[in-house]
Amino acid sequence: MTEPTPFPPPMTAFDALVRPHRRALHLHCYRMVGSFAEADDLVQETLLRAWNARDAFDTSGGEAGMRRWLYRIATNACLDHLRSSSRQATSARSFAETPWLQPYPDVLLEEEAVTRESIALGYLALIQRLPPRQRAAFMLCELLDWSAAETASLLETSVAAVNSSLQRARATLSRHEAPPRGDAVTADERALLGAFISAHQSGDCKASIALLTRDVRVTMPPLPACIEGVDQVLPLMERANAMGEWRLVPAWANRMPAAVSYLRRPGDHELRAFKLDVLHVRDGRIHEITTFQPTLLAAFGLPEVLA
Repeated sequence: MTEPTPFPPPMTAFDALVRPHRRALHLHCYRMVGSFAEADDLVQETLLRAWNARDAFDTSGGEAGMRRWLYRIATNACLDHLRSSSRQATSARSFAETPWLQPYPDVLLEEEAVTRESIALGYLALIQRLPPRQRAAFMLCELLDWSAAETASLLETSVAAVNSSLQRARATLSRHEAPPRGDAVTADERALLGAFISAHQSGDCKASIALLTRDVRVTMPPLPACIEGVDQVLPLMERANAMGEWRLVPAWANRMPAAVSYLRRPGDHELRAFKLDVLHVRDGRIHEITTFQPTLLAAFGLPEVLA
């Protein structure tokens, strides 16, 4: 078995060819696996595989041909990863049942035409319920506008099998609440996020509760906790107020309102990143708060310690 050719250093001719497609590949891998960090690794794996197979690439297809070729490699890399992990969500009741789910910073979506409904956390959680090959067929046809024949070629199956996978995937997704529509952030969402930040910073539990639906849910991937209803959320807020001084910074994620919370504990002199809250809004109120660990701050362009 021959050793694979080492990946080339930056600024080579190959790097110049693939660089314009890295963000699109990252999004594709993120949707396939639901994890920002794993998508990073899968993009690197995709580019390594592409480099090793570069002699087989038909340059006559131009930029569009290059992107399709890279999507083909990326999809197979994701399928290999999912096959090795044997990971699939069994329910879409809450994000607690998808512990590998991570947020995607909106600042990285600026160059891609990404609709809200195709990147919302709820959509990602639903996608994770689909078996990997069914998930790949659905994403290629529905999000990338590939034909059933092209998808069948990539998956090494028949057109009939692809159409069957699409039918089953659509049936699964139709049984759940549709993600929010519309591409632009609304003024009401900005105002709601501002009110959420203000109430959290001031420790005003009454103001915070007024922003929530009665059946609000708080989940904390990768923890299995799922806290439901304002009566259960209120004690959580009271415990948070006792932890120290809070400062929040807006940080939109997955085309949804979000905020990074910094905490100064008693005796500490610095505000340190503590959590990232992503807010799901329904009928003008917060229906779900998904709390993530602050592990992706660099991707959001935010510091570990707030000045």
